[in-house]
Amino acid sequence: MRLRHLAMALSNLPPHPQSDVSLEQYATEGDFAARWIADIVQRGDLGEETRVVDLGAGNGILGIGCLLAGAASVLLVEQDSGCVHEYEGAEWLIGDIKEWSGTEVDLVIMNPPWGVQIAMADRPFLEAAFSSDARVIYLLHSAKATHIENLAKSFDWRGEVVLSGSFRIPAQYEHHRSHQGTTDVAVWRFKRN
Repeated sequence: MRLRHLAMALSNLPPHPQSDVSLEQYATEGDFAARWIADIVQRGDLGEETRVVDLGAGNGILGIGCLLAGAASVLLVEQDSGCVHEYEGAEWLIGDIKEWSGTEVDLVIMNPPWGVQIAMADRPFLEAAFSSDARVIYLLHSAKATHIENLAKSFDWRGEVVLSGSFRIPAQYEHHRSHQGTTDVAVWRFKRN
């Protein structure tokens, strides 16, 4: 699928409800997700045999994008049942991240809470991914985050930043003061040592 068509398909998914500030629910835009997934394919980390798990899936944009790019299967793990919608080929696990077994996965992709509202909210997601059977992990996080690489090393993973950019944050919660903000982000790729 061409990058432009992937971006359009992802942009047409049911919107993320973004209703709970404590879950740090911010939607990943279709263009950004498509660019990220195209990079994963180009690196050879996503193919027709790849089993993908999207942790903190929101409306499933990353996992569904992987499915559209040719993944064998996609499991969307999300706590907010308001995010669930039907999409052929995608399965949902609605519940706490700790309910995911960490098995039957080749690639983990995630844009977890970063810990802005609740300190270390990203920790369960990172620990679940680094403890899983995955062979590669992709993570979107704040470019300012300094703890990620050391945590990965403690689980015997090595990482590198493979993409960077700006993430738009619309004013949707009470604490937002400007109409729309942006924050610098980094996409990490992790492999086992």
